[in-house]
Amino acid sequence: MTETMIIQAADNIFLDLGFSDQEAENLLIRAKLMLALQTHIRQQNWTIAQAADHLNQSSDEITALTQGKIGRFSVDTLITFLNQVGMTVHVEVLPKAA
Repeated sequence: MTETMIIQAADNIFLDLGFSDQEAENLLIRAKLMLALQTHIRQQNWTIAQAADHLNQSSDEITALTQGKIGRFSVDTLITFLNQVGMTVHVEVLPKAA
């Protein structure tokens, strides 16, 4: 019989995927911002075209956003998008846990 080993995942899935600490942190921040924006778009019941109009972007860009294509969007861009739809982003900086 084969034993199954269960390994606790890191708080940041991107670390588990092999990204460096810095890149994993950046990806996690972008993922959280994208999720907030995707949620807002869904809650507004916007079509891709309507979201594109609100964000002054092409439909292709909004499609990439709704599909979670994280590499297409910087933290700055996502914060700008969130501000454009009336949302505020708060940043909290903490020391690393020992």
